[in-house]
Amino acid sequence: MGTLKDIVHDVDLCVVGGGMAGLCAAIAAARSGIKVALMHDRPVLGGNASSEIRMWICGAGSRVRNLQETGIMEEIALENMWRNPQRNYTIWDTILYEKVRFEKNITLLLNCSCCRAETEGNHIRSVTGFQLTTYTWHTVRAAYFADCSGDGILAPLTGADHRIGRESRAETGEEFALEKADSHTMGMSLLLQCRETDHKVDYVPPAWAYDFPDDEAMHNKPHTMLQDLNTNFYWIELGGMKDSIHDTEEIRDELLKIAFGAWDHMKNHGDHGADNWELEWVGFLPGKRESVRFLGDYVLNQSDVENARAFDDEVAYGGWQIDNHLPGGFELTGQEGAHLQKRRLTDAYGIPFRSLYSRNIDNLMFAGRNISATHIGFSTVRVMGTCGIMGQAVGTAAAVGIRYGLLPREIGRQKIREVQERLMEDDCFLPHVRRTAPELSRAAELSSRFGPCESLRNGVDRRFHGEDNGWYGCSGDSIVYTFPEETYVRSFRLIADSDLDREHVEGNPNLMTIPMPLFKARTYHGTSFGFPECLLKSFRVEILGSDGEWTCVREVQDNIMRLIRGDINARARAVRLIPLTTHGSEKLLRFYGGANIQIHLFAFEVR
Repeated sequence: MGTLKDIVHDVDLCVVGGGMAGLCAAIAAARSGIKVALMHDRPVLGGNASSEIRMWICGAGSRVRNLQETGIMEEIALENMWRNPQRNYTIWDTILYEKVRFEKNITLLLNCSCCRAETEGNHIRSVTGFQLTTYTWHTVRAAYFADCSGDGILAPLTGADHRIGRESRAETGEEFALEKADSHTMGMSLLLQCRETDHKVDYVPPAWAYDFPDDEAMHNKPHTMLQDLNTNFYWIELGGMKDSIHDTEEIRDELLKIAFGAWDHMKNHGDHGADNWELEWVGFLPGKRESVRFLGDYVLNQSDVENARAFDDEVAYGGWQIDNHLPGGFELTGQEGAHLQKRRLTDAYGIPFRSLYSRNIDNLMFAGRNISATHIGFSTVRVMGTCGIMGQAVGTAAAVGIRYGLLPREIGRQKIREVQERLMEDDCFLPHVRRTAPELSRAAELSSRFGPCESLRNGVDRRFHGEDNGWYGCSGDSIVYTFPEETYVRSFRLIADSDLDREHVEGNPNLMTIPMPLFKARTYHGTSFGFPECLLKSFRVEILGSDGEWTCVREVQDNIMRLIRGDINARARAVRLIPLTTHGSEKLLRFYGGANIQIHLFAFEVR
């Protein structure tokens, strides 16, 4: 084999960790035109959402209506719904892989574990990872580094300030904080995937699995998931009382004993409706909830999330419940949820950019389950839908920083409005910030034959706080921008209704908000849900020339995206959008009621 190989990469942004946060950070930065290296220590992307762990993606929209995460997260969700109706994990892995691998500005380094960092004072110069498949050392030199590794590998490698464990009430003032701080965390879980067959399936557990002859032996953990498919084996959880990084292998071994024992209990001890179900997959890589939390210029806390706090530097949001898994995990009783500490949130809270960069390493950012938050604040931001939009925020901020030559703290102080505008332009929702419509759209007359359409340029691209913020119309209707004089029009931007609450789709109602389910029931043919019937499928964009004739500049037949952008690059007296069909136009009358309303859009703008 000879000597080990060394390769050096020079990029603008190095992202360490390819879970949903790192994946979205890399894509956002690359699409903004900067060069990115994504270093990930696994063969597949997605982190806890990948085929190796199989936790479904949750977020604010899973708990609060109209708060589904958009941007890159919704783009991926829609593509998966379209291409992967059977919810096959191989196809899911492929979709995540190709989103990164074929983005022209990204160098993807899979199976590459970050091992070293070169620093100069409080500045990172490079990181080096070992790629096991090629026996190659990859050194990445970059202007910025984003730790999206979950376990925060750049904390020990660079000396970045961080925290492990739970704070005291005296320190944070939080209701749910402890009287005395400790080093305990939430645990990690192994999940099972099961499939319903049309015949009885026997199960013989391995000899080393734990035996749970009754519910009490299994600590009364809830295990009705074969009937209620919107839950899972999250309670096969340990590690909160140990070191959630260095003890992972030992914890994994214990989790396997519990996992196989739990399935044995469901199959062979009592009637759990499991006779025709077979065990299809068991995770051998634990899904982690908590380990290292970096410390930024701001530490998000319980009061912030419960009071739906707005921040001037808001770049993401959350809305998942306070969901604190107590460190004892499986050893605690599941009766009345005693192993959990929960409180439902009713509105979105902002996540400030100051919680996404290091307070003492000047070119280090982070996103995912390692951001700057207290243990209690972290218990809601840690879910993957929220992690993904934090990642997109970090990638977008890096692109703004490269443009102006600013460090993260300077970006937050000098260019945060530009970061916010870019995020919202890319269909990321910021609950406490309103997007500014392009100047050309604001200056033009906007009209529709069907009815009022002013909301298409109001800067809010979804239903929110009781306002629809959309336009209803018919197939073949038109929305027209008319200019005072012939004007050069560069492009258009359109936001279609992708049914963020998944109301207008067919399938199992218990699985509507779950992209990839763990249980495949014959009743629903293994499909969690179909495709949003209200999403715009075909449309035309036309321009009115000086000769008084309309000319088609864009025609789309098979759209599956919520955010649609296209070039025009022509002089025009007017621009009009003609929506034609949705993915279920003939069915939508029953949803919208009356008349011939078939189309629902949230934005149409020109620039």
